[in-house]
Amino acid sequence: MAPARIRLLSETLVNRIAAGEVIERPAAVVKELVENALDAGARRIAVAIAEGGIARIAVADDGAGIAAEDLPLAVARHATSKLGDEQLIRITTLGFRGEALPSIGAAGRLCITSRPEAADHATTIRVEGGRVFAPIPAAGPPGTEVVVRDLFFATPARRKFLKSPRSEAEAAETVARRLALAAPGVGFRFESDGRVVFDRAGESLAARIAALFGAGAAESLLPLAAERGEMRLSGFAGAAHLSRANAALQHFIVNQRPVTDPVLRTALRVAYRDVIPAGRHPVAALILDLPAEEVDVNVHPAKTELRFRDPAGVRALVIGALRAALAMPAGTLPPPRFDAPRFDATRFGSTADAASPASAPTAMRFAETLLPLAAPPAARQITPAAGAPAADAPEYPLGAAVAQVLDTYILALAGDGALVVVDQHAAHERLTQERLAREWAAGGVRAQPLLLPAVVELTPAEAERVLAQAEALARLGLEIEAFGPQAVLVRALPAALGAPEPGPLLRDIADELGESGTEAALTARLDAVLARLACHGSIRAGRRLQAAEMDALLREMEATPRAATCSHGRPTFIRLRRAEIERLFGRR
Repeated sequence: MAPARIRLLSETLVNRIAAGEVIERPAAVVKELVENALDAGARRIAVAIAEGGIARIAVADDGAGIAAEDLPLAVARHATSKLGDEQLIRITTLGFRGEALPSIGAAGRLCITSRPEAADHATTIRVEGGRVFAPIPAAGPPGTEVVVRDLFFATPARRKFLKSPRSEAEAAETVARRLALAAPGVGFRFESDGRVVFDRAGESLAARIAALFGAGAAESLLPLAAERGEMRLSGFAGAAHLSRANAALQHFIVNQRPVTDPVLRTALRVAYRDVIPAGRHPVAALILDLPAEEVDVNVHPAKTELRFRDPAGVRALVIGALRAALAMPAGTLPPPRFDAPRFDATRFGSTADAASPASAPTAMRFAETLLPLAAPPAARQITPAAGAPAADAPEYPLGAAVAQVLDTYILALAGDGALVVVDQHAAHERLTQERLAREWAAGGVRAQPLLLPAVVELTPAEAERVLAQAEALARLGLEIEAFGPQAVLVRALPAALGAPEPGPLLRDIADELGESGTEAALTARLDAVLARLACHGSIRAGRRLQAAEMDALLREMEATPRAATCSHGRPTFIRLRRAEIERLFGRR
C-alpha cells in the first residue's frame, strides 16, 4: 500500500479547525469578546444576544478601540497586541493567542466597528465563513462594537450539537456574570432577546457579589483575606448552611481571570467536607493574586484551566483560609436565614372571599405554617424556661432561652428582638465533636473505662475492620479487643460521650472504616470518625432540658468553632429577625 501524501491544509480549513477548539458554543464567543473589551480598558460593556446567541451576539464597549489600519490584522490568526515578550511567562491580559476573532469569523458572520478616541470616524470590517472583506469607514462612538450573526452557518454539523436557545442563553449569561464578578469596577449590561437580565454600574466587589448572588446569599458570606509568600487570597465564602445542589455559585478568579481550575475546586471541596452534607456544594467567590510567572495560563485553548508552579502551596492557602473562616464561633457567623414570604392579601383572599375555593388551599398552607404555635399546650409540649430572659441577653448573639418546644428545639430571644430556634441535638453534636477534636490535638481522647465490659456482636467483616484499627481507635478513647470470631469486647469509651450504647457506636465506626480503609486514611478522615463518635454522645431530640442547660448550650455554641452546622452539615440554628416575623403577618 502506497503511503498517503502529506499536504498543508487550506487557510479556511485551518481557521475552522481552530474555531472548533476555541468557539464551541455561543457562550465562548461572549467570553472571548468581553475579555477583549476588558483588555482594551473598557469601563462599560454591553452584551446582547438573540436566540441564545445562535442568531446574534453583540458586544459593545468604550475601550481604546482598534486603529483602522490594524483591523485586517485583528481578524488574522496569531496576530495580537497583548504579548509583551516571546516567552509566554508573564501574561497579564485575558486574551493573547490571537485566535478568537479569526475563529469567530470562520464560524459565523462577524462585523467589527471600532473607533479610537483620537480618530474622527469609525471603521468597519466584515468576515463571513473565513472570507475577509475590506474595511470601510463608518459612523460610531469611541470604542468597539462586535456583532456576530448566524453562528456556525459555515459548519452546520457543529451547529447540530448546540443545545436549545434557552440553554445556550443560560450558559452565555453565566459567562457574563463570571466576567462581571472578576471586574467589579466595570459597568456590565446583559440582554437576552430584548430582556435586560442585569445592568450594573462599576461598584465594589461586595456590591457586585450581592447583585449576582442575591441579597439573601450575600448576607451569609464570610470575607476572606490570607497570604502565603507572594500569593494573596481574598473574596468571600458562604457559611455552611448556604450550600447548594450544584456548583453554579462557585467562582474562581486568578489574576483577574475567571477560571474553572481543578486545584481550586478540590481545595474548596476539601475545606467544606466536614461542614456540609454529602452531595451539596459550597458557595464561594475566591480571588487569587500571584506573580504572573507563577502560573501558566497557556494550557487550554479557552484559557479556563491553569497550571500553578506551586499547586500544593495554593491548596494550603485556600484550605487554610476557608477553614479559618468557617471555624469562627457561631456567635460571630451570619446565621441561617428564614426567608419569610411577604404577606399578600390577594394570594390568601380578602375577608369577602376568604372561603372561596381558589383561595382556600393557599390560605390553608399559610395556616399550617402557624399551626404549631396555635396548638393547645398538650400538643406543643412547650417547656417554659424558668424566669424571664437574662438582663444581659443583648450581649449574647444567640440570646437567652425562653422555652423548649417538642423537647427538641430551644427558643431564645436575642437583644435585637430576633427569635433564635436551636436544634438541641444538632448543636450538641457539633460541640461534642469539637471537644473530642481538642482532646485529640492535645495528645489523645480521654477514655472512660466501663464498669462491665460490653460484648458487641458484629459481622465478620465489621469485626475485622475495627480490630485492625484497635490501636488507632484507642487513641480516640475507644478501647476494644477480640471476643470470638465475630464479636468485640468494648472496655472503654470516650469520656466526652457520656454513656452511649456501644453496639450502634461500634457499627457506625465499622462503616466509617469501611469507607476510609487504612490507618493513614483514618487519620486523614479524623473529622468523619469524630463525627460518628459525637453523634452517639450528644443530647438527643426528645430530651427535656432545664433552663440552665439551655442557656449553657447557647453560650458554648457562641464560643465554639463551626457551631453553625452539625457534624452532618445541617444548620444547628435559624434566626428570625423581627422584620421577617412582621412580614409573615403582613405588617411590612
